[in-house]
Amino acid sequence: MRVNEKYSTLPAEDRSVHIINICAIEDIGYLPSEGTLLNSLSVDPDAECKYGLYFRDGKRKVDYILVYHHKRASGSRTLARRVQHGDTAPGARSVKQDHPLPGKDRPLEAGSPEPPMDYHEDDKQFRRDEYEGNLLEAGLELERDEDMYHINETRGLLKKINSVLQKITDPIQPRVAEHRPQAMKRLSYPFSREKQHLFDLSDKDSFFDSKTRSTIVYEILKRTTCTKAKYSMGITSLLANGVYSAAYPLHDGDYEGENVEFNDRKLLYEEWARYGVFYKYQPIDLIRKYFGEKIGLYFAWLGVYTQMLIPASVVGIIVFLYGCATVDENIPSMEMCDQRHNITMCPLCDKTCSYWKMSSACATARASHLFDNPATVFFSVFMALWAATFMEHWKRKQMRLNYLWDLTGFEEEEEAVKDHPRAEYEARVLEKSLRKESKNKETDKVKLTWRDRFPAYFTNLVSIIFMIAVTFAIVLGVIIYRISTAAALAMNSSPSVRSNIRVTVTATAVVINLVVIILLDEVYGCIARWLTKIEVPKTEKSFEERLIFKAFLLKFVNSYTPIFYVAFFKGRFVGRPGDYVYIFRSFRMEECAPGGCLMELCIQLSIIMLGKQLIQNNLFEIGIPKMKKLIRHLKLKRQSPPEYEEHVKRKQRYEVDYNLEPFAGLTPEYMEMIIQFGFVTLFVASFPLAPLFALLNNIIEIRLDAKKFITELRRPVAVRAKDIGIWYNILRGVGKLAVIINAFVISFTSDFIPRLVYLYMYSQNGTMHGFVNHTLSSFNVSDFQNGTAPNDPLDLGYEVQICRYKDYREPPWSEHKYDISKDFWAVLAARLAFVIVFQNLVMFMSDFVDWVIPDIPKDISQQIHKEKVLMVELFMREEQGKLQLLDTWMEKERKKDKPSNNHSPRAGPDNLDGGPAPDRAYHGGVL
Repeated sequence: MRVNEKYSTLPAEDRSVHIINICAIEDIGYLPSEGTLLNSLSVDPDAECKYGLYFRDGKRKVDYILVYHHKRASGSRTLARRVQHGDTAPGARSVKQDHPLPGKDRPLEAGSPEPPMDYHEDDKQFRRDEYEGNLLEAGLELERDEDMYHINETRGLLKKINSVLQKITDPIQPRVAEHRPQAMKRLSYPFSREKQHLFDLSDKDSFFDSKTRSTIVYEILKRTTCTKAKYSMGITSLLANGVYSAAYPLHDGDYEGENVEFNDRKLLYEEWARYGVFYKYQPIDLIRKYFGEKIGLYFAWLGVYTQMLIPASVVGIIVFLYGCATVDENIPSMEMCDQRHNITMCPLCDKTCSYWKMSSACATARASHLFDNPATVFFSVFMALWAATFMEHWKRKQMRLNYLWDLTGFEEEEEAVKDHPRAEYEARVLEKSLRKESKNKETDKVKLTWRDRFPAYFTNLVSIIFMIAVTFAIVLGVIIYRISTAAALAMNSSPSVRSNIRVTVTATAVVINLVVIILLDEVYGCIARWLTKIEVPKTEKSFEERLIFKAFLLKFVNSYTPIFYVAFFKGRFVGRPGDYVYIFRSFRMEECAPGGCLMELCIQLSIIMLGKQLIQNNLFEIGIPKMKKLIRHLKLKRQSPPEYEEHVKRKQRYEVDYNLEPFAGLTPEYMEMIIQFGFVTLFVASFPLAPLFALLNNIIEIRLDAKKFITELRRPVAVRAKDIGIWYNILRGVGKLAVIINAFVISFTSDFIPRLVYLYMYSQNGTMHGFVNHTLSSFNVSDFQNGTAPNDPLDLGYEVQICRYKDYREPPWSEHKYDISKDFWAVLAARLAFVIVFQNLVMFMSDFVDWVIPDIPKDISQQIHKEKVLMVELFMREEQGKLQLLDTWMEKERKKDKPSNNHSPRAGPDNLDGGPAPDRAYHGGVL
């Protein structure tokens, strides 16, 4: 233990942090070292340990850190002493240690009073001592750092082509060794002690990289039990119960600064985590080497997704430019803007709203053509095929990574990890077994049944329904806001205000929706985690999948409900003049603009998508960590002594890493990208520029996430994985749903089908002239209900007798006035036919793409087969070599026995003494 009050990072409190360094066994055979296993820090803490990356001897590397808080008596001081495990040599200086363990005597500092007993702290210390003793028995080496500092908490013609491509792309390749193209792949096989003679163990310290070493230690920490304290699991239970406050592997070193040793973390920072290298490929192999396969697969998937957005963005820009180039040739919008037609429209609200000219909606009509044109249909088909191609491309990339990362035979290991129980599940099972013991019942194979989880399931169902209802209620509230605000603005005396009512209401309502969506996203994320916790899933895999399902369901509804309303419900249930549908009293249902609701859908989608990306995905991820770090720095600097700066420079590696944010999993990272994927695919018919904005966001997102992992987070425990899990199924589901939604958007939200019907059934000259008039019905103003006619019928300067509204109904002079006309049914039939044809055709084309592109690249399939053959040949040669050695050894034994048979009795087959043990002659004893 070591005194460090002078350089305390915060004022003294009643809690201190204790550090335990853990090292994996130096030799591959997991045999414990004969040297010191449990060491305290020496007086000079930074002389040989390279700032916490190594043990006190400066040779053994630290693989994992355990941290726990320990209460101490007020006024006590901690003295430094270096001790060895089991050291009781006389003459050693007395130290005041933690509270005495039951059955053990611990010397106290001379003249200090005995600290008061704390049952909870004593119980935690008892569990720690037993657990650490079991870790030593498992073969780990531990070193305790009891320095107290106080805290608040990547042949021919083909070869030439590849060479040219390599030279072209060389400037955008990261300067890391792992990303250089490899001419060959080393034959690999899962390591085992029984076959360690097959491996090159010349350098045992670097045989396993730091990621693998920490993973091995973490598995031992999980499997080492603490049974005396009635806990059948290891570190996960101890963390959950507060016995330890943190457990994490160390980063390889600093990533910036002068005289910093070159390490993988620094290389990743320079070649990956800086915004200045946004144009370069990601060093995926180095990411996997440092963080593990699961995180490596996330960044590989994000890179593939971002690359695939490039062609989608180019096509989207072309579609948008086509709309811009043809806007002056669009006959329907030209007719709407032509004031000579003098079309008078019916009021948009009761009493306060007056009649208005259709030409006043000219700007909206022209803008709608930018997104509502024949190229939009092509783009919808293209994006459906793009989504299918993206999924197939990712499967092939994933299979290639599985081969390069030696994950092709990972199923057995994955099954073993999948069945490993969680700490919370173990605690509930223990609680249930104790209840059965108290009732004198059998406790064999106790597990949680559906009856145990029924209250949690019921709570989940009710809570999810309630949260969805809250989302719908908020959307309804925004609808009422739009209606009431439009009515209020209509009474304004300013002509400019009244002429921009629709734009003002739409923009403000979308901003309100955006703010609500961002706030509810954070709330729903916390609720989804809480609902998953009370279910007490057995394994981490089950917990993660349930959490993802709940969070995705709630966030999907939250993000897309306002967009679904504008796309499929707004203007559908309005009624007609003289017989409108009302929500509350005089609040009529909203109508679409004469050019349709597609433009408003585009505004809604663009603002929500861009707002979420800018505020939630970027500002929150950048601003919140920076703010936390700034507040922590200012607080430490204000409350700490003047020597604080010197102490910061001398901080150990584990101190620096402890102050970083804990890794909270990849669910938030995947979630924001899946929601973005929905914006790009689900309503792309209304916003062709969505892929472009997604691409620009992802270019920043990759470097933002990279910087967060390198500089802001503790190093996560490396997890092996061969795919992205349930996220792939969600992506496929969103892709299939996108085909259906875009079919309905084109058919029912846009005017594409009504235009085709008019062009081929009603047009007199085969052009679109007269289309606007065909879509408008007539209404006699004398048929208004009492109290609903405009207060100022002469607002346009003349008396109106007939006004127009957008619908397919009989005119007032018809025998069946205001009834739905036959044109309505013709358009409806065409719309439904288009949905059926579009959906089946596009899904067939998507499935065809899926069938044509093989999941496993041909070269990878051949390499896997070749590798298996080489592995079988290797083991066959090994077995043949064993048999030859055995035959040679037996022949030598027979020759030795022949002379002795003339002078002594022949030894039986079970009476061979003095011969060398077979396992000593064959590299660890395979025989």
